[in-house]
Amino acid sequence: MDTIYIVDAINTLFRSYYAIGSMSNGKGQSTGALFGFIRSIQKLRKDFSIDYLVCVFDGPDNKKSRRVVYAEYKSHRKEVPEDLLSQFPLALHWCSLIGIPTLCIEGVEADDTIATIAVWTKKHSLKASICSSDKDFMQLIDDHTFMLHAHKENTLVNAAKVKELFGIRPDQVLDYLAIVGDASDNIPGVPGLGPKTAVELLEEFGTLDHLLANLDKVKGEKKQERLRMHKKAALMSRELATLNTHVEIPKNKESYRIQEPNLPKLNEFYQKMKFLSLLHAEKKEAKLERQNASFLLIDEEEKLHETLKKLSCAKEVALCVTAFGDSPMSAELIGLSLASGSSEAFYIPCSGKFSVFLDALRHFFSHAPCAFYGHDSKYNWHVLKSAGCELKNIAFDTMLASYLLAPQSKHHDLDFLNSEKIHLENMSLETLLGKGKHRISLKEASLEKIVQYSCERADTIGKLKELFEKELLRKHLSNLLYDLELPLLSVLAKMERYGIYLDVERLEAQKTKLVHALEILKKKVFHAAGKEFNLNSPMQVGEVLFETLKIKAPGSKKTAFSTGADVLEEIAKKHPIANDLLEYRALEKLRSTYGEALPLSVNPKTHRIHCTFNQSATATGRLSCQDPNLQNIPVRSVEGLKIRACFKPQQPHFSFIGADYSQIELRILAHFSEDPELLHAFHNKQDIHVHTASLVYDIHAAMVTPEMRSIAKTVNFGILYGQGPLSLSKQIGISLKEASEFIKKYFERYPKIGNYLESCKESARATGVATTLTGRQRPIADMHSNQPALRAAAERLAINTPLQGTAADLIKIAMIEIDQVIVKKNLKGRMVLQIHDELIFEAPDEEIEVFKVLVKEKMETVLKLKVP
Repeated sequence: MDTIYIVDAINTLFRSYYAIGSMSNGKGQSTGALFGFIRSIQKLRKDFSIDYLVCVFDGPDNKKSRRVVYAEYKSHRKEVPEDLLSQFPLALHWCSLIGIPTLCIEGVEADDTIATIAVWTKKHSLKASICSSDKDFMQLIDDHTFMLHAHKENTLVNAAKVKELFGIRPDQVLDYLAIVGDASDNIPGVPGLGPKTAVELLEEFGTLDHLLANLDKVKGEKKQERLRMHKKAALMSRELATLNTHVEIPKNKESYRIQEPNLPKLNEFYQKMKFLSLLHAEKKEAKLERQNASFLLIDEEEKLHETLKKLSCAKEVALCVTAFGDSPMSAELIGLSLASGSSEAFYIPCSGKFSVFLDALRHFFSHAPCAFYGHDSKYNWHVLKSAGCELKNIAFDTMLASYLLAPQSKHHDLDFLNSEKIHLENMSLETLLGKGKHRISLKEASLEKIVQYSCERADTIGKLKELFEKELLRKHLSNLLYDLELPLLSVLAKMERYGIYLDVERLEAQKTKLVHALEILKKKVFHAAGKEFNLNSPMQVGEVLFETLKIKAPGSKKTAFSTGADVLEEIAKKHPIANDLLEYRALEKLRSTYGEALPLSVNPKTHRIHCTFNQSATATGRLSCQDPNLQNIPVRSVEGLKIRACFKPQQPHFSFIGADYSQIELRILAHFSEDPELLHAFHNKQDIHVHTASLVYDIHAAMVTPEMRSIAKTVNFGILYGQGPLSLSKQIGISLKEASEFIKKYFERYPKIGNYLESCKESARATGVATTLTGRQRPIADMHSNQPALRAAAERLAINTPLQGTAADLIKIAMIEIDQVIVKKNLKGRMVLQIHDELIFEAPDEEIEVFKVLVKEKMETVLKLKVP
């Protein structure tokens, strides 16, 4: 039985718009939603064998029919962002070029067109697969009609899945929506009755009609009363949610058959949109086969020694480690591939009976004169270290090279880069291990398949290296890789390996105190609310604030249950319960994120936490930290400091030494702008915020009050992020006029800062990139966007990137040079953490003075700035 795949185009475009973020072509036209839409359709076609497919769009004036029933239908929705709206016709045009049928019927919502197609297919012995995340379509699900959640790896939604997700059958979906309503469509439902109650009522009464006919049998007077009062609203809500299945559509199966693409026009379209990765789509779909590839299994000692001897003569060798386990510290070496020539690689198994090969490999990695390169070499370093091998000479890393060339991208994994750059036919992990319940572990995979999988990856790394070396040279980024990122890789690997000790008992005691404090806060909140409820449920918190306590939602927050921090902070001015809720959330985050989770991260062998530092995660060059993230432990609260205090040296007579840069980004601003007032303040060791306040208020520094200094501090740091008057007025609670006047005076007193900020924007407009002092580049999209909000966001990035990126590189260089001295002097102390502008060391007490001098000297002198 043939299946027609029906794509909810608007739903897909909206999801892509918010998932992908800012993208634009050379003329400043936004393209992110379109790009995501195309990739989603491509993935759908790749994952399923599709002959029949239609993309359905909303027709003009499509809400008219339902607004006859309810004038407020979808009235609360914000206007579609202009930069998203402009991409709808582009998506339609792309469909025509690629050969995908489309429907866009005047006066009809896409939902009704989709529903009509689905019902029509059933009558004509076809199946329908609706590609959308909109739960309204669940009312259509039966043996012939399914849903695909494309954004969730094409999760199939059938009747059983509906029951699992909502606790109801597909034929009860309309009645369910009639009771709970739908905030996204402004369908009211029955106020006060939530999903859990709706499921209970439908389980007992079966249908809405039977429920309304037997209200006296409903348990609970409140429920009865609400259903009586809002009976009409429930019936109207059901009518609004009911999909119209009588739309005039093409009723010929062939109308939905995919046609041949217009390749010349399609490539022209991709060129215009600057979708370079899609430009040669047909070429990419037909993956390139390797020519004369030679992948050899080394399974005898004699062959091993011959191979290692041969590789030792090479200048550089590609390395691909195959290991069991995700954690770098605990991953077990299964085998590795080595390659020194084009399409030639050798796989050496290292586990089981082949573990005898490790002695030869240890000698090879320690003594071979060749250098090694790989993809995520830090992971390779850890796995080999655990196996007793020292990976000393790392000459290149394709992941770091990719990151330097495209720091704005989140995709630097090997499979993605192969797909985007060289298009080789590689075995997938799914092919190697299987999927679903049939998936096996790497230890169970056949040796033959592992050889192919691992050697292909080593060969791919070699080809990527060749490509990236040229790109790095062309963009003048080679020095950053060789002089900064690669040396830093080794420093970070050692930090991760050494780890940091956590006093678990002390943390447990602190968690107990947090739990006690949370219980007190709970009782306080329950007393103020007059009832108990789930403080971790935004919906229930919203009910209490806006229905039980009748607090008016602030400002433009129209959603009944919006209880974000900004909303609670506004409500706190009217009702003390909001402050208690904010405090509860802060303590609960400390309890769950740190009190509960940190002990689980302690390595049972070392009794230390070994986090991972990411070099390729942020567009500015900053390091990030994960598993766990030790850069985010709050330091501005007493409880946060107590959590931090649970970290301590593991050995007696050792101490932590912390060193952080003072106002480093403002100092870099002084260097770049050469503003005389800013330079003067730093050279004379003045409090920069007091100095700014004295200039703007035109008073002597001695007369500056703490409040004045606080405002000046907010502006000083706000300038780094392109903060405007509106943001400033909200942040420090002054009028928009006062904020505008303050910023105006700021730039009058610091004229060269204003000039510098404008030069940052001009440079980014001209070149499309923002550059740091060390030459790191960040592409800045949307500098020419016709959307003011996108353009303003791009300008903020153009201002902040040179400052934050230079600060990030400054501390990285300091880390490298400090580590070199630690090694040279054979010190016992170690670098254990980097928290943005701060370095933390663990050293024996007799080395404290050595570290104080060493760290201060290196951190202050690694880059020559025009201020101290």
